[in-house]
Amino acid sequence: MGKRLSVVLAAGILIMTMAACGAKNDNSSGSSESNSSEKVYKFATDAAYAPMEFMDKDKITGFDVDFLKAVMDEAGLKYELKNTGWDAMLTEVESGKTYDAGISSVSITPEREETYDFSIPYFESTNMIMVKEGSSIASAADLKDKKVAVQGATTAETLMAGIMGNDNSNLKRFDSNAVAMLELDSGGVDAVVADIAIIREYMKNNPERKLKGILDTANFGSEFYGILLPAGSELKAKLDPAVTKLLEDGTYTKIYKEWFGEEPNIDNVLNAK
Repeated sequence: MGKRLSVVLAAGILIMTMAACGAKNDNSSGSSESNSSEKVYKFATDAAYAPMEFMDKDKITGFDVDFLKAVMDEAGLKYELKNTGWDAMLTEVESGKTYDAGISSVSITPEREETYDFSIPYFESTNMIMVKEGSSIASAADLKDKKVAVQGATTAETLMAGIMGNDNSNLKRFDSNAVAMLELDSGGVDAVVADIAIIREYMKNNPERKLKGILDTANFGSEFYGILLPAGSELKAKLDPAVTKLLEDGTYTKIYKEWFGEEPNIDNVLNAK
């Protein structure tokens, strides 16, 4: 009986020892699981800005989408990108509760910098006027007494409010550039003002509508897009080095040429820091 008890005790000790070893191995795999379940940063966008960000069936695509992927790969960070719409993106990123960042052709402006942080600039843009062929409009000054469509809460709205007056009933504010452009098509306005890339893409895709783009650098200067962040975001320190690397190593240029068919002015973007 005593011998059998000793054997049983020995077996029990052996099982406990093996269990302890097993527990140690589980902790190691838990560490691995921790790596695989690292923070997933949530990005918001307004996917109605072709070719910058737009929906291709049920997929968000565009220059900003490819650029963001390259940035996050370079930074070694996981992320998700959701189409929220413009106003919701601005609101949700400001709170920092649901979304960690936004990317949607967001120009860096002093007014926005009072509320948000931004990554370093990654894209040079300017606003452009779009009119129907045959229009007498030739510059931003000609818009003062015209009916002009813009997307609300954009730099186009800010610029045109400065030219036309903020309370001018002829300044038509819409929820998206797409709706603003439809207003021009239907004859509801004389012109649309929006980012140059969006207007050029729209004219390219709709040649039958006989539209003309007007670039007025005297009244519409260069703007620079940044990744939108909540004030005080820890993500900025992770994104900025990645953006710089892509601008300097040719990756950004490759993505840019794929979408726009021309070389970007990298020096202008880098010097805009």
